[in-house]
Amino acid sequence: MTYGPIDFLALGFETEKLKGEILPELLDLIEKKIVRVIDLVVIQKYEDGHHEAVEMEQLAPDLLALFDPLDVEVSGIIQVEDIANVAEAMENGTTAAVLLVENLWVIKFGEAVMRANGRLLMHERIPMEVVNEVLDIFAKTEG
Repeated sequence: MTYGPIDFLALGFETEKLKGEILPELLDLIEKKIVRVIDLVVIQKYEDGHHEAVEMEQLAPDLLALFDPLDVEVSGIIQVEDIANVAEAMENGTTAAVLLVENLWVIKFGEAVMRANGRLLMHERIPMEVVNEVLDIFAKTEG
C-alpha cells in the first residue's frame, strides 16, 4: 500500500470562541478523498499555564460525536514531545487541535511520477498567510 505525505498541523483557537466551524470544511476534504486524518489530539492550556492533552478515544461521548464523521484513525504517531512543543507555543486560556493529515491526492500522482522513473527534487510549502500577503502587495503595486 502506498501512502501520501503527511502534514503535522497544530491549530490554535480562543477556547471561549471555539464552535467547530472548521469541522464541515475538514469533513468535505475527507469525503472528497483529498485528505485523511490519521491522528488527532486536543490540547487545552489553562489560565495558570498548565496543559492537558486529550486523545480521540478519551473524549466525552458528546464531544466524540462531533469528531466521529471525520473517521480519525488514531495512529498514536503524535507523541508526548509533540504535545509539549505545541503547548509551549500556546497562549494561556486557549485550545489547540493537533492533526496528522495524509494527503491522499498525492498518491496517484506520485505513483505516476515513479512509473515515469521520475523523482521529487524539491518540495516546499508556502504558508497561505505568506501567499496572500505577497499577492496583496503585488496587487497594490500593479494598481
